[in-house]
Amino acid sequence: MPMIIMVGFDGSNAATEAVDLAVRHAKAFGARVELVWTQVKGTENEQQDIAVAEKTLAYRQSMVQEAGVECGVHLLIRGREPGEDLVEFAAEHQAAEIIIGIRRRSKVGKLLFGSTAQFVILNAPCPVVTVK
Repeated sequence: MPMIIMVGFDGSNAATEAVDLAVRHAKAFGARVELVWTQVKGTENEQQDIAVAEKTLAYRQSMVQEAGVECGVHLLIRGREPGEDLVEFAAEHQAAEIIIGIRRRSKVGKLLFGSTAQFVILNAPCPVVTVK
């Protein structure tokens, strides 16, 4: 079974950079990439968000596969905060590495809204690489 490199993906520019780095790491280590998008709710109001996520994941998966790397995609809607979902997925799938994109926010912004990246870095069962 190949090593798994997990990418916390949300369609942002930072997440796209994370995928690019994951492809380079996967080629270097003969690994598989797993793209993971997490959403707290999946009610009727979020159906459009879910459709966008599925389409974006499928597109990014095809790009990774075209680069010659095996790639799976996962849209998690389990009612958890994104950081919790990502850490749990990494543990469940024995990820060897997590790569996540980060966005600059003020200290007040982090205080008010929390930081998914910070949660993942502090709680992940494996090394975490961040990209901007």
